[in-house]
Amino acid sequence: MAVGTETGADANAETVTASVIGGSGFTGGELLRLLAGHPNFEITEVTSRSKAGKSVGSVHPPLRGSDLRFTEPEDLESVDVLFAATPHGVSMGQIDEFFEIADTVVDLSADFRLNTEAQYEEWYDGHDAPEYLEKAEYALPEINRENLSGAGLIAGGGCNATATILGLYPLFEHGILEGGEQVVVDVKVGSSEGGAGGGEASSHPERSGVVRPYAPTGHRHEAEIEQFLGTSVAFTCHAVDMIRGASATSHVFPSGPVSKGDLWKAYRGCYEDEPFVRMAAGGSGVYRYPEPKAVAGTNLAEVGFELDPSNKRIVVFSAIDNMMKGSAGQAVHAANIALGLEETAGLEFTGLHPVGAP
Repeated sequence: MAVGTETGADANAETVTASVIGGSGFTGGELLRLLAGHPNFEITEVTSRSKAGKSVGSVHPPLRGSDLRFTEPEDLESVDVLFAATPHGVSMGQIDEFFEIADTVVDLSADFRLNTEAQYEEWYDGHDAPEYLEKAEYALPEINRENLSGAGLIAGGGCNATATILGLYPLFEHGILEGGEQVVVDVKVGSSEGGAGGGEASSHPERSGVVRPYAPTGHRHEAEIEQFLGTSVAFTCHAVDMIRGASATSHVFPSGPVSKGDLWKAYRGCYEDEPFVRMAAGGSGVYRYPEPKAVAGTNLAEVGFELDPSNKRIVVFSAIDNMMKGSAGQAVHAANIALGLEETAGLEFTGLHPVGAP
């Protein structure tokens, strides 16, 4: 059941079997879309209790014509990789069973993102399998690539945390920020973040046209940001009238002088060779700064900045597609690395322009 980790032509030709638990939601659909077009992955099963027996294409229109049908979770057979696109709390309760099915488990929920049981006590409702926390590797390659190779348990990052971390990480990595500075983050997110169930607040009449603060303080993704950046942040989320996307604007107040040259050195130093991060920092044209619409449907993140000398402030912008770079795309990217496959395999799509509301 285990797959090799060799690279090159042999790895590119390798077939890896995969199943998806919880495949009927938006993230599950994106994951299936990516796996269906991936040169290495072969989808074996897709589970959904509510859709069991129905064709995958009847729920996810991009997959019309597929022979796949949803099955019950209890019917899963052994595979190389198991992707879990289930709500928070499910994977931690079934993680032992997951590893009976697959050698590699990629969990897209919040169940293994944090390092300690104490963090889950503070930010969630505790943890049912704390012994697995130290075994899990965070799925964001830009900050954790070296630990993903050969990983058995991969924990997908939260979409708001992903956008924020990618925006701020170079400032810490290159010593522009040291951890004691004030950092204020405002994130605007699309309705797909609420999932396929959504609820009343995500219905079209209630969501259309809004700029609605939904987590002014205490958002759970703060825990991930603080864990990986090593500092506290003042973090607020707004729900806005778009479907896909997370756009983070971070206001940073460094303790010492910073030039634009310092910023370019930091961001290029971190991201110049990253296949899924591109800079957008005040160039020409309509899209001068990171924009969710420009990356909709892709695994790309856009990052940019402006310097405000009069207020001794750096303004950092970062934008992702919440269901791609913030979830399914990140998961596939991490799985590629873990299994020794071509890192960008199945993720090369660069988006469309023009498009409607993302």
